[in-house]
Amino acid sequence: MTRYDQPYSPGGFQVIPPAIKTIILANVAAFLLQMTPAGEMLTLMGGLWPVGSQKFGGYGFHLWQPVTYMFLHGSFGHLFFNMFALWIFGAEIENYWGTRHFTTYYFVCGIGAALLNLLATIGDPYPTVGASGAIYGVLLAFGMMFPDRYIFLYFLVPVKAKYFVAGYAFVEFISGLGSQSMGSGSNIAHFAHLGGMLVGFLYITFNRNEWSVAQWIKRLKGPRKPKGPTLYQGGRGSGEATEEEIDAILDKISSRGYQSLTAEEKRKLLQAGKR
Repeated sequence: MTRYDQPYSPGGFQVIPPAIKTIILANVAAFLLQMTPAGEMLTLMGGLWPVGSQKFGGYGFHLWQPVTYMFLHGSFGHLFFNMFALWIFGAEIENYWGTRHFTTYYFVCGIGAALLNLLATIGDPYPTVGASGAIYGVLLAFGMMFPDRYIFLYFLVPVKAKYFVAGYAFVEFISGLGSQSMGSGSNIAHFAHLGGMLVGFLYITFNRNEWSVAQWIKRLKGPRKPKGPTLYQGGRGSGEATEEEIDAILDKISSRGYQSLTAEEKRKLLQAGKR
């Protein structure tokens, strides 16, 4: 498994890496098709329709739409700014992670954004289009990988990436709540944006800690209580660490490094190593 906090760029730095290039070309091609007489049908079939919506001759949600909606856009400006943001923030991430892992991450964020958007728009009469959910996931990845990198807001104001991303997430959350309280007057899918960021955060966290889904569920449940009588284990003094304590220490090393351990934790780890 490739850790998402370590660089992987065997081909060196590329201004437009392969995945970014392919995604941009696919989105441009889809937009050009939308400009043809068949464009309306393409949007009706490929846009992300809310569950329970049956408008325009019965068109509604289908299983392929959480993927196809990412390649459709409502206007040239919508397409341009999405692809520009993908290149600005995504190129360095792809160079850092590698093409295969970046591509997986991009589609996981886009599909995750679609699922959250479906929950937030049940019964609405309009479809969602655009790659924004996946691109907000890429933005989140940039903030997590390069938290102290400066981004120039409006090309003038320097802001660290971690604060820039946190600010965007906050604005999207407030805007999403506002659009829900005022009805469907907004044509911006705020919860799709948040969904992309949330799924991206979970995905990177899982990979950093090398967790599987089963391990994550186990951690949520907490340590298991032993069933039946506890067997005597000779040679273990009262000051020695239990297996659960050693697991917790190893997890701490994995996430924060050996230097984060206290003197007592280092002593327990050393004693466990001798056993």
